[in-house]
Amino acid sequence: MADSVKKRIGVHVGTSGGCWTAVERAAAAGANTFQMFSASPRMWKASPVKPEDAAKMLALRAAHDVGPVSIHASYLINLCSQTESVRQNSTAAFRGEVERALALGAEYLVLHPGSWKGLTREEGLRLAAQSIERSIDGIDFTGKNFRILIENTAGAEFSLGGKLEQVAELVECLKACAPVAVCLDTCHVHVAGYDIVSTDGYIETMKLVESTVGFDAVKVWHCNDAKAAMGSKLDRHEHIGEGTIGAEAFRRLLHDARFSHAAFIAETPVDNPGDEARNVGVLRTLAAG
Repeated sequence: MADSVKKRIGVHVGTSGGCWTAVERAAAAGANTFQMFSASPRMWKASPVKPEDAAKMLALRAAHDVGPVSIHASYLINLCSQTESVRQNSTAAFRGEVERALALGAEYLVLHPGSWKGLTREEGLRLAAQSIERSIDGIDFTGKNFRILIENTAGAEFSLGGKLEQVAELVECLKACAPVAVCLDTCHVHVAGYDIVSTDGYIETMKLVESTVGFDAVKVWHCNDAKAAMGSKLDRHEHIGEGTIGAEAFRRLLHDARFSHAAFIAETPVDNPGDEARNVGVLRTLAAG
């Protein structure tokens, strides 16, 4: 059980009542790490973080030994859109995400790169990198324990990041100008067509992870079972052990020493009260044995 306690296992939690309440919700769910939104994920503009709120959140984190904290960027952001106005709004919104994450003392900011529909993949990659670089222009990251995490996507057509190679390419483009690393999502990996369920498939998929993004760059695993089949490209999350990935795949991942540095954070459905704690508990049980 000791090893499972050392592991950083958590869940996405709400912030109703104030950003600091996320720490309390995470601790109540048995988590020692968590993810949250810093503002509504479906609105372009948000208020800046109040210093007193950030201070309260940091104090609660210290009291409960909760961290790292991951902020998930707004779903509206599309940094490689063919439409200039969308890119401009996205760039401004992403700058706000970075500023709020830094103000809150969050270690990670998770980003879906966006959709390059109407463009070539190369153009989409270039626009995403340019937009991120513009969004952080003038921000001083010196001394900050902070990374922008590029998340792999479910593989839908035109979605940048559906292949591990695309995640690696974007990270490489950004290394010179941004503190950047990687978030991998089990559901996205699975429905994009990578086998993490069978033993042999897991070995081959991890060889791809190593040769593209690299193990050390993976700072967070989003732990989500999947409602849809492998290769379906349908991003539908399911409770841990109840979907098409299954419990054993999560056990294998949690015991993989190459990710001993990573945080494992569930984004599983909340169908009933207590579902956050239930999924954290399943992950802890799998990590322990």
